[in-house]
Amino acid sequence: MQEKDKVEENHKKHLDRIAFYRSFGYDLEKERDFILDSSLPLAGQILEIGTGKGHFALALAKRGFSFVTIDISEEEQEFAKLNIRYLKLEKQADFRIENAERLSFPDRTFDAIFSINVFHHLQKPQDVLSEIIRLLRPGGKIVLSDFNDKGLEIINACHEHEGRKHDYFKHRLDEAKQRFIKEGFEVKEFESNAQRVLVARQGIHKQ
Repeated sequence: MQEKDKVEENHKKHLDRIAFYRSFGYDLEKERDFILDSSLPLAGQILEIGTGKGHFALALAKRGFSFVTIDISEEEQEFAKLNIRYLKLEKQADFRIENAERLSFPDRTFDAIFSINVFHHLQKPQDVLSEIIRLLRPGGKIVLSDFNDKGLEIINACHEHEGRKHDYFKHRLDEAKQRFIKEGFEVKEFESNAQRVLVARQGIHKQ
């Protein structure tokens, strides 16, 4: 298959996926916009942990942000690359294959770190939180979002419809919030129809 056809076919799958979720009551694009709006203003170096198929990467790119996005799955990230390529926004996204428990970046590399719908899957969330805190510059912010109860009900129904089981740990954001407060972060919470959002801000004095 030629590259152009591959990009087009992937984009069709992307649109079909959005329509599928919407049919169950989850507006994927609207939810990503809500998360991004909750995080504003943004400046400096941005990292996304957990590219997946690139839904939040697309939201960032469409708003004009440049960023690094990491995932442990090269196969998953390939969908994201094709989606970004469809919009001709490749220059804004730096895709890396990394393990979030042991990231390769130097300390204090990023001004904003996002992770969307990842924490409910993590076996070692505290290890990932340690890496996120290590990488954040003084004055930076961390934005974690995951499904609220309604969102989980919807996603579970989507998986069941497809004959799959959604494996998850329900209270991972509560663990993250407690860790941030312990580390001296100021934490704000936002909630949409299906998402819960934590925005943790580190004081500029924090060393």
